[in-house]
Amino acid sequence: MAPVTTIETVTISRPLKVIAFICGCFAGILLLMGLAASEWLIADGYRQGLFVYCVEKNTTSVPFVSGNTEQSAEGCHRIDLNHQGYTVVAAGFFLLSLFVDLFATLLTALGLRCRDPNKKYKYYRTAVYVMAVALVLVLVALVVYPVCFAQIMDKSQRRVWEFGWSYGVGWGASIFLFGGVILLLCDKESEEIYYKERTIVQYSDSNNKG
Repeated sequence: MAPVTTIETVTISRPLKVIAFICGCFAGILLLMGLAASEWLIADGYRQGLFVYCVEKNTTSVPFVSGNTEQSAEGCHRIDLNHQGYTVVAAGFFLLSLFVDLFATLLTALGLRCRDPNKKYKYYRTAVYVMAVALVLVLVALVVYPVCFAQIMDKSQRRVWEFGWSYGVGWGASIFLFGGVILLLCDKESEEIYYKERTIVQYSDSNNKG
């Protein structure tokens, strides 16, 4: 018998980095929901998103639409960019935030899968900066939208407006992005690597034949 000692490398992923990856995934889902939804602002018989506005049945007057035209008919219509071009600006920041967040989440996933400690640190460090950019972009969109709307609210033919769940989804995405950045900052080092020794007993060929 010839005993042979081998050394195994065991890499343990820290929970904070896994949670940061999950936060990036949830933020991406919420950003996508915010882009597709049409309930950023709600008024009597009217709701508005980033690209379209919807008119409910038996609505006598439609905000920002004068006269009885096709744009005031029941259903959803494209927003008039001449009056509300800021919605496209907010949507652009939202879309950029989505792409940047997906890139940051991908970097975090690569860091979790990589076994090279140096590469891990680079992936995580880059993911922190990229996710912070995504956070700034979504915050800009969430500020631009209500500020610009407040400037033209007097022309809306409505006195009472409410923010819908779509706008709240944007803030939810920002919370997840902020959480992901904090978690990556709190755990900047690479994963802990342990070296485990294991002794393997090998038998010679003569013993095997016998």
